Amino acid sequence: MALLDEWRSKAYDEKADKNMLQNLWRDYFAKETDIYKLLLAEPDVEVKGTVKGLADKYGIDIMTMTGFLDGINDSLVNANPIEEMTEDTEVNLIYDKPLLYKNMVAAGADWLYNLPEWEAIFDEETRKALYHEQKASMTIRKEAKVYPNDPCPCGSGKKYKKCCGKNA
Repeated sequence: MALLDEWRSKAYDEKADKNMLQNLWRDYFAKETDIYKLLLAEPDVEVKGTVKGLADKYGIDIMTMTGFLDGINDSLVNANPIEEMTEDTEVNLIYDKPLLYKNMVAAGADWLYNLPEWEAIFDEETRKALYHEQKASMTIRKEAKVYPNDPCPCGSGKKYKKCCGKNA
């Protein structure tokens, strides 16, 4: 079984004990936060290695590293082959800074996008702009429906049904 499949079957097991899953995720989020603090402290350092090598470097088990790689993959400059990776697969953690920040916002991971390490990367104004840009991209806006007796949106002053809506 590929590492990613093993991670997902463990982390998203609907039949598993709820307390066990809560403990797994609590531990994962704590370790994830520690890794992000290290990565954000040196944002321009290219971090590369095998899955096992990076797990050893950050003092975590391979399954936790697999979960981390799954989470960060959409924010990387060059995505890792996470679907078929093994312990010996060469991976990278070279991330696109604005994209990583926005993906953290999209995930609702306030404990990550509020890390103080972001302050050295983006000023407060930029962080707010990225935050609002991401939130706005997730908002679905419907155009106002024009009814037959409404004024025509073309500005003619006629009712819609007597103007542009005549042929609709």
